[in-house]
Amino acid sequence: MDFLQTKQLIQERRSVRKFQDKPVDKQDIIDILDCARYAPSDTNSQTWEFIVITNQDKIKEIEDMTWAALHEKAQEATEKGQEKPAKLLVRSFGPYATAFSEAPVLIVCLATPYESKFKEKIFDPIGFVEDAVWTEEGIKSSCLAAQNLMLAAHSKGLGTCPMTGPVLLAQDKLRSYLNIEEHKEINMVISLGHPKDQPKKMPRKEVDEIVTIIE
Repeated sequence: MDFLQTKQLIQERRSVRKFQDKPVDKQDIIDILDCARYAPSDTNSQTWEFIVITNQDKIKEIEDMTWAALHEKAQEATEKGQEKPAKLLVRSFGPYATAFSEAPVLIVCLATPYESKFKEKIFDPIGFVEDAVWTEEGIKSSCLAAQNLMLAAHSKGLGTCPMTGPVLLAQDKLRSYLNIEEHKEINMVISLGHPKDQPKKMPRKEVDEIVTIIE
């Protein structure tokens, strides 16, 4: 395995928000999700599922429900005297929250409940941690799968953008619209498509700013 090629793949991946009006081949979608399922997970629990939406009317519906919820939040803030943050919410955050509007594919990433022989036979009987921790464990593993998905897409010349806007703003509506069971967490949505352009390189913190080595 070539490290420099791997490093290049990781460093060149960008969050793409503008897509060509061109469908994504179904086999490419399957190949990408095949890579996602090889992510590591806590005790190999594989706490991930994906809903793939290629129907443009449904993607538009999800965009509309996100904008509607955004405007509701802005109205609430305005009524509390927070008019400036309310305007910024719509003008600045809105486009980020709905950056999937041009995408031919929207992938809803779910985190399923964490289950394992360790949890059943050891952790639960001794009250190892609070129940909320297991929800977090499922989401962590789902995030690892999402990163595999995005890197695999980039290797195929496709663009992606991970977003939590629809989850933060319209989770209940999204859950109802897609018939997602209550025991499954909606982690994020990822847009997928052929990039219209290559976004510029974003600055990153230097390694010595984020790393502490203890010898």
